Amino acid sequence: MRRDEFERLVEEGYLAIPEQYRAKVKNVAFLIEDEPDEETRQEEGLAPDETLFGLYRGVPISARGDEYGMGMYMPDTITIYQQPIEAEAAGDPELIRRIVADTVWHEVGHYLGFDEDAIRAKEHERGMDDYHPHED
Repeated sequence: MRRDEFERLVEEGYLAIPEQYRAKVKNVAFLIEDEPDEETRQEEGLAPDETLFGLYRGVPISARGDEYGMGMYMPDTITIYQQPIEAEAAGDPELIRRIVADTVWHEVGHYLGFDEDAIRAKEHERGMDDYHPHED
């Protein structure tokens, strides 16, 4: 899949998040990379046969104190990894769309401060139990 097509899927996935959550997302850069680099793989403790579909980096809004945002600071990031998603979907465009949307939701959940258990519970409510290549 071309990168611009994949970018549109990430945007669609973000727009599919309920407005009550999407309205809270501020100063977050959505990035798309081919796959996790070696540094990320080491930071996340990935085994050779493991990968990530996405990764949130930053301070969850639930953990921000009164001083957060004072002065200059970089935006939080949500990185979506294209190649592992395409490999999981075996090139099926509709399955790629679903995995992207699920991954975007999962990473936004981390930004909102949901722990892994809370995210998994919300995913279960939405019927999104299928895709978890690695706990992030």
